[in-house]
Amino acid sequence: MGDKLPEPHASSSPAVAASAEAEEIEVLDSEDVLPMAAEDHWKALFDQFDPDNTGYISTEKFRSLLQRHGSELDPHKLEVLLALADSNSEGRICYQDFVNLMSNKRSNSFRQAILQGNRRLCSKALLEETGLSLSQRLIRHVAYETLPREIDRKWYYDSYTCCPPPWFMITITIVEVAFFLYNGVVLDRFVLQVSHPLYLKNALLYHPQLRAQAWRYLTYIFMHAGIEHLGLNVVLQLLVGVPLEMVHGAARISFVYVAGVVAGSLAVSVADMRAPVVGSSGGVYALVSAHLANIVMNWSGMKCQFKLLRMAVALICMSFEFGRAVWLRFHPSAYPPCPHPSFMAHLGGVMVGITLGVVILRNYEQRLQDQTLWWIFLSIYVIFVLFAIFWNIFAYSLLDLKLPPPP
Repeated sequence: MGDKLPEPHASSSPAVAASAEAEEIEVLDSEDVLPMAAEDHWKALFDQFDPDNTGYISTEKFRSLLQRHGSELDPHKLEVLLALADSNSEGRICYQDFVNLMSNKRSNSFRQAILQGNRRLCSKALLEETGLSLSQRLIRHVAYETLPREIDRKWYYDSYTCCPPPWFMITITIVEVAFFLYNGVVLDRFVLQVSHPLYLKNALLYHPQLRAQAWRYLTYIFMHAGIEHLGLNVVLQLLVGVPLEMVHGAARISFVYVAGVVAGSLAVSVADMRAPVVGSSGGVYALVSAHLANIVMNWSGMKCQFKLLRMAVALICMSFEFGRAVWLRFHPSAYPPCPHPSFMAHLGGVMVGITLGVVILRNYEQRLQDQTLWWIFLSIYVIFVLFAIFWNIFAYSLLDLKLPPPP
């Protein structure tokens, strides 16, 4: 601890000049700046260069720090930090940028914004930007709808190119509507299709007697009880799923959606063993539950307008759809002794949303494999899937359950 950093140039910002009036600041030993150190250690390091707690240090001191300890940093992080120092026209570095780059943040969009010089990420908030085009206002709106931190919103705003577009949610919605229209023509019924005597003969829905046909655990999402069922699911997955896919990408959002779908059908096979299941509610409830939970957990940071009212509306819609499913399940069946489709898929989707879904949405631009909660919830999900598979193989015969005949 004996090395001194040089004094800042006279042209530095007022905040840096104020810092220069203090005593010369010592550099922490190399063991205090390991890239995996806790945030309080990074704060202690930064405070060494910012005794007035302005939140900034001079680019000169910042560059000296990188030169001294660059060998201990990930080469990719070092590249981005040097680009940040070289491109900063204000003569100072923001502490928040430093912390986010040191906390295993994937920095592709940040690097792109710095190297292309599109904007200074430490400038005013996005809501204060003026003269934006319609597409830019849409991107800004999506950022405020889904991300709780301003720096993440700025990084997303700078990097989003709509290439690829949110294809997954749009494609799955089109396919669901197409299958519904086809079934409506074949059955000559669009309202409460599920009450048609031939409804269960479709090869896509899940039926307990046909549970060995593994594709049914996924393809049941293309069958809906009626237009009232399809309509609410489509509205929710477009209003919530498309913005989430624009921000988090098709891979992550499709994973949450499909995991909710599989959990939904498996939950029915375990908890409501005699009932079939139809509809995309498992995937939809996984996405919506994850989004609502993320808003609640980051309430102060979420800047979407009328968030309390909109959460109430979303919960009312979900409750209405769930109530419809419960009523239908216990309504006298149109094809006895087989009951109407189960509502347990909704609950399976919710459980996926508040576990795996929340971890994904809370870690924008971060590697999931670095998150302990991700591995915990993923392990629980895998254990549940394996348990449900063994349950479907052995429990039905051991319990001597009388199932409805195959359609």
